[in-house]
Amino acid sequence: MHYAACPKCAHAPLAADQSLPAACPACGLILAKFKAAATGAIPPAAPRIAAAADAPAALEPHDATTLGERLSGWLLHVPDKVSKINWGARIAALAVFVLWTWLIWRDVDVPVGESGSRFLHLVLTPFHEAGHYLIFRWFGRFIMILGGTLGQHLMPMVLAGALLIKRRDPFGAALFTWLLGYSIIDMGVYMYDAYDPALMLLDGRTGAESDGHDWQNIFGDLGLIRNARGIGLFFDWAGRAVMAASLAWAAWMLWLQYGRLSDSVFAEDDLG
Repeated sequence: MHYAACPKCAHAPLAADQSLPAACPACGLILAKFKAAATGAIPPAAPRIAAAADAPAALEPHDATTLGERLSGWLLHVPDKVSKINWGARIAALAVFVLWTWLIWRDVDVPVGESGSRFLHLVLTPFHEAGHYLIFRWFGRFIMILGGTLGQHLMPMVLAGALLIKRRDPFGAALFTWLLGYSIIDMGVYMYDAYDPALMLLDGRTGAESDGHDWQNIFGDLGLIRNARGIGLFFDWAGRAVMAASLAWAAWMLWLQYGRLSDSVFAEDDLG
């Protein structure tokens, strides 16, 4: 079928060759496609005039970055140049955290309610309470009670993630992950106490004297009160493992940075 005038807008004359990609100059109707729709035929493919121009696109490298490679890039990122002053400060910080870890582990005694650091316990307490009443109170009673522990864990997790993704600072992220490990030990103490509550709560009473003991309520709802002590001891060791792994991560980052030391104080200013 050859159209003398456009079947849509009646424009005339039309091109003599009405195969693809010929179109009406007035309304833009593709004549071959209109004909195919009207007759049920399949229009022939348009000639590949731009094949040569398309060739470079076919040669573009495929983005084969996997999730594992991306995660490794975050966890083990090393700047092109590392300031010697910053590196030395990180060495000192790691030494302090190693000593602090030894002191915490020396003093941890889950059965008697000791988490190993009164100072870190007090640091985490505001985040624990914020988890209850500012973040998770909107999700029902059970989640609100659990939200205290979630809140104290979220603080180091969020800061570690921000340092990894935004600042590309895995050494700093390792130290906040270390704090998460301590928070897990602190949680283990609270869990262990749920079986026979003796710890003093913020209201000045123990869990035996009030219903304000988070893990007594949680384990009670889950039917796990009889297992509270075993669970608490498990998380004591889980927290220690996280702390140890975090220190190993931080030490490995210092080793990787050693090969890129620079005398420039501003060597790491470009964090991109």
